[in-house]
Amino acid sequence: MDYGVTMFPTDTSIRPDDLARLLEDRGFESFWAPEHTHIPASRRSPWPGGPELPEMYWHTYDPFVALTAAAMATERLKVATGICLVIERDPITTAKEVASLDMISNGRFLFGIGGGWNAEEMENHGTPYKRRWRHMRENILAMKQLWTEDEAEFHGDLVDFDPVWAWPKPVQKPHPPVIMGGDGPRTFDRIIEYGDGWMPIYGRATSSGGASFSEKIQLLKQRAKDAGRDPDSISISVFGVPPKPETIDKLAEAGAGRLVFGLPPATREVVEPLLDHYAGLMG
Repeated sequence: MDYGVTMFPTDTSIRPDDLARLLEDRGFESFWAPEHTHIPASRRSPWPGGPELPEMYWHTYDPFVALTAAAMATERLKVATGICLVIERDPITTAKEVASLDMISNGRFLFGIGGGWNAEEMENHGTPYKRRWRHMRENILAMKQLWTEDEAEFHGDLVDFDPVWAWPKPVQKPHPPVIMGGDGPRTFDRIIEYGDGWMPIYGRATSSGGASFSEKIQLLKQRAKDAGRDPDSISISVFGVPPKPETIDKLAEAGAGRLVFGLPPATREVVEPLLDHYAGLMG
């Protein structure tokens, strides 16, 4: 089992490079940084986590900048987006950012992606809410071409470019793993088509009813096998895991390969004791 930590690195929290050192010293596998370019002041879109949106959502650093700082401060710690809002991004620019960070970190980058929840935020970037999944699919497929081809081209409905030269190429081959967030009715379809892993949020996935985590994981593995993919090539990362031994044991039995604990965007004095507690739970 691998263990990671996610935190909104902000202008008032512990620095991402300082946090990364603490994580590596305690044996954590990965550090996951989320993304919000901004939050529209209208606040029309409801936050899935509750009635009041925490201030950290509009104070967070750009994830690629924060993760580069974390990578430069460490030697083994993997750095990851959790999640990158590719629906708000240009695919050519983002492909270069991913490949650059993977090269600078010597192949330690994990590309967590998702469709997002804030309609006004993505619309400010030119992506209508109802079109976000189409936008995400074409962006990822286009980026894969840029990562793997010497003369890459892509021709879709939303993303279209003739042959281009784009370097660097990622250290990881064919590219860093694309890990899909979410737990919707089409999530597994997207993973099977262009993803390498699944990362649901623990509280939301377990409160939605229906199948258990174990049943969902087995379904995803079977779907991968039916599609001609190696089921073991699909990683399972669970976000926001309660730091309780019984929960950790249950998720391990269900087939999760990575558990990610959450940290508040706080100072070192607050964060370090929490890390010590989480480290004591790692088997």
